[in-house]
Amino acid sequence: MKSYQKTVNAAFIASFIFCASQCSLPSKNWEKKNNMLIEKYGFEKKAVENNVDAGISSNLEAGSVVNLKSFEDQILYQGVKAKILWGAGAMVTILELEPHAKIPDELVPSEKFTFLLEGDVEYRINGISHPMQALEREAPTGIDGGTPRIEFVYLEKDSKQAVKAGASGAKLIEVYSPQRADYIEQTGIKVNDETPKHFTSEATPNINSNQVYDLYSMQLTKIGSGAFTRLISGKNILLSFIYLDPETEFENHIHPEEQIRIALRGSVNEILLDEQYLMKENDLVRIPGNFVHGVSAGDLGFDGLDIYWPSRAEYIKREKEQKSTFETYIPKDAELELVIDGKSTTPELFFTEGPKWMNGNLYFSNMYFDEDFNADPTRSSIVEMNSEGNYRNITEGKMQANGLYPYKNGNLIVCDMMGHRIVELTTSGQVVRVLADKFDGKPIDGPNDIVTDAKGGFYFTDPQFTMEEEKFQPGRAVYYVSADGAISRLTEPNEFAMPNGILLSPDGKTLYINNTYDKETWYPVQSEKDNYIWAYDVNEDGSIQNGRQFAKLLLVGDVLDRKGKSSGADGMAIDIEGNLYVATYYGVQIFNSSGEFVGMINLPTFPISLSFGDDDMKTLYIVSFSNVYKIKTNKTGYINYLN
Repeated sequence: MKSYQKTVNAAFIASFIFCASQCSLPSKNWEKKNNMLIEKYGFEKKAVENNVDAGISSNLEAGSVVNLKSFEDQILYQGVKAKILWGAGAMVTILELEPHAKIPDELVPSEKFTFLLEGDVEYRINGISHPMQALEREAPTGIDGGTPRIEFVYLEKDSKQAVKAGASGAKLIEVYSPQRADYIEQTGIKVNDETPKHFTSEATPNINSNQVYDLYSMQLTKIGSGAFTRLISGKNILLSFIYLDPETEFENHIHPEEQIRIALRGSVNEILLDEQYLMKENDLVRIPGNFVHGVSAGDLGFDGLDIYWPSRAEYIKREKEQKSTFETYIPKDAELELVIDGKSTTPELFFTEGPKWMNGNLYFSNMYFDEDFNADPTRSSIVEMNSEGNYRNITEGKMQANGLYPYKNGNLIVCDMMGHRIVELTTSGQVVRVLADKFDGKPIDGPNDIVTDAKGGFYFTDPQFTMEEEKFQPGRAVYYVSADGAISRLTEPNEFAMPNGILLSPDGKTLYINNTYDKETWYPVQSEKDNYIWAYDVNEDGSIQNGRQFAKLLLVGDVLDRKGKSSGADGMAIDIEGNLYVATYYGVQIFNSSGEFVGMINLPTFPISLSFGDDDMKTLYIVSFSNVYKIKTNKTGYINYLN
């Protein structure tokens, strides 16, 4: 399976799209056909233990793809309307609250999840107020690039709640188990038993009740090739916010749990009893337990919400395993800490880049851009920051530097991007010498990121991200400068659409290069590098060979929607074990030394670059526009320090 990301947002309710195939399985004899297919594929039916059926029929026909628009709005309270749907053991309500509308104090009759899709609310739980907000992903500019936020809360049965919408109103999705009898009767269906009962062996929730979480703080669990999900478990239900890469497939299978799938973004061909039905945004389907089904994602990938009743044990096990692996990298109690807010301190920070730790300090570039990425070297600087977060400019107004790396004699090697050169710089800000400024008799364009090897040579990327309309070199490329100053081009011009971050493995045998933009109509270069980190074997003379895909970076929804391959990959860091940490639009994506996905560090704005630091080299410093963050790790970072 493949891809997950722009989850629940404004589009979730705003645009209703009818199922393209007007699909509905025959209500008669589907169980007969299902049994035939179970026998055909050799599947084994399994039963849910301790299941008690309260006898309430679902308002979702089994295996029938429908659209949210087909459900009538129910007025729950003044200014509060809802679409209400339910299966055998779970209920979904999609609420729209007008500005300042209220849901009065009530006891929650069953376990419940509430996700804020749009706007903001004051959510009172057992008398305590919890402000909640939803944020959409912002397209990155030269001054900002906010990441999305979807806050949610889990309540146990008999919790007391009240909700008040903010000035712009709010949209929420609630999931209950068992169903609310009063909401069912709101739709005109009489419930004989006032309290529906659907008991199973209770699972242990993987979150705390009465606590506000951000959906994007939940780790992604890999459940197949190109398929990841954020899993949130209650006692009786499991919520799976699933991300599928384009063209990802799950073959026909069955599981004993009932599944309600809601399409959030992109599309899938849902395979139901060997028939294909197209699902797009706001389509949904109920898949009963032991129902033969499969899925194939479309060319935009797919994001969806799957609600399993009861909790799906195999997914809970995978989530625990993935979380355990992630916590060998980032400690369970580690929290992202804001070290510098460069808009409230001086000197002001703009677009921070290229951090590296050396001699007890973090050095990084402070690049000035306007919103449209127009540069100004006279407003740019290079910054020295100590471990307490105190910082100063070591040079300002002289160059618009990008990547930095420790060099000889305690100096820095610096990519003077707008100056078309690479220089050696003292930590007092003096340029010692120019190390590279030409290739093939012409100026290099915009050196971006850089790394040294053990011999005193260095590699750098040049994505030609400069202000001149006409470039000096024939295309974007990666270069090597030997210890004696000889420069060679390692990749063909425009072999990468935008080569950016570059790293060497601790043993110096593997060079890693990432690709920021690709397959974009607005970008002048297309390549076959796509959203991958590429690995190359390093030869004795510094040249490279055997280029190969090392790790596939996850893409955000707006990129997938336009069929792009832009990961936003920028700076990278590596630890002594060879694990990679990559700054992307999605967050800091972590991969082990074999290129397997480990997990993600989420930030309020998308990360630009990062470096290990502190005396033990176990703190990851992450720069993001005007801010500097840090987080503790369980790994020891690697930086090549030359004598």
